[in-house]
Amino acid sequence: MTSLFFRSPTPAPVVPVPTHRRRWYWGLQVVGWLLYAGLGLLLIRLFAMRVVIGWHILAIQLAMAVVLLFASHGVRAWVKRYHWKQLAFGALLWRLLVVNGVVAVLSQLVLGAIIAFLIRPPASLGAPSGGPQFVGYILQTYFVLWLWTACYFGLHYLDRYRQAEVDKWKLHAAVREAEMSTLKAQINPHFLFNGLNNIRALVMEDPARARAMMTHLSDLLRYSIQLNGTEQVPLARELEIVEHYLQLEAMQLEERLTYTLDIDPATLAVPVPPMTLQLLVENAIKHGIAPRPKGGTVAVSAQLATDGAQLHVVVRNTGRYQPPTPDHTGIGLRNARERLALLFGPAATLTLTNDPNAPNQVLAHVQLPVAAALPSLSTPVSAASV
Repeated sequence: MTSLFFRSPTPAPVVPVPTHRRRWYWGLQVVGWLLYAGLGLLLIRLFAMRVVIGWHILAIQLAMAVVLLFASHGVRAWVKRYHWKQLAFGALLWRLLVVNGVVAVLSQLVLGAIIAFLIRPPASLGAPSGGPQFVGYILQTYFVLWLWTACYFGLHYLDRYRQAEVDKWKLHAAVREAEMSTLKAQINPHFLFNGLNNIRALVMEDPARARAMMTHLSDLLRYSIQLNGTEQVPLARELEIVEHYLQLEAMQLEERLTYTLDIDPATLAVPVPPMTLQLLVENAIKHGIAPRPKGGTVAVSAQLATDGAQLHVVVRNTGRYQPPTPDHTGIGLRNARERLALLFGPAATLTLTNDPNAPNQVLAHVQLPVAAALPSLSTPVSAASV
């Protein structure tokens, strides 16, 4: 029985109690038990009007408050020592039944000794407590200690619930960050391999142009590495990457590729996920322009909605869009949509369709909510064409 009573779960790591929490604990202890003593004086005044509240009565009530303060603190120390906060409700309940009973008896014995040997009230206040009266005081103390333990564990469980909510949101944020890092890690190699394949095609045919492409690619990779830990960048900086990529592709495809940029200056500071626009341009050239013997045109535009609350980025290209089959889903577009969902939720969309108003035109449309503007680290991009 003894070993079962003292058995406790594996102790949790010891976390130092913050100073302000200790102050709150002792403040509530002192104020609470003094209020309890004051309630006792009020009951004496109401129901024992013949008793004169002198210093003996005050001393008895104060002694009772002090004894109960240290008794309840002893219960708390016992609970912390044997880690009862981690117990299931049933296992905790019967332990508290025993401990509160023992503490109630001991506290009344200590209080009786203090009254008999230190305070020594006069005979006019009544004879010392007899058996039935002493049992009544024990039951009263037992009830009060149960109220105290209910408040103590109630506050503990409330605090643990709040901490669980905080931990849940921290875990959610960590999962979201891990998902974002995974998506970025998938995008960067995809972009790198395409660039290296383009350079390989020119190494033997035109070494000078291959060297120029290497320069553009190194700039692109530097941007990619710098932005890999960033969730959002100004649109102006994203456009720098797009222009580097378009110059690389224009060198390879020559007259088969023409492109235009039509960017509203008001959009340049709007935050966007890095590499998203570049991915759409890369997709337009890879699937729309490169397979066509005559090539085509890529047009990039960015405008704010009339109310300024939405950013609309559109990439048009010559070609025909064929929806992917379940076995051949585009990794890049899927990643882009997942990143937008992680960052903005349903407020952001990415659609890819054939333009209903123009034959042989594919339309990629990104719609983002306009957040706080980020500092632009690049030169404003004006309308340009090659």
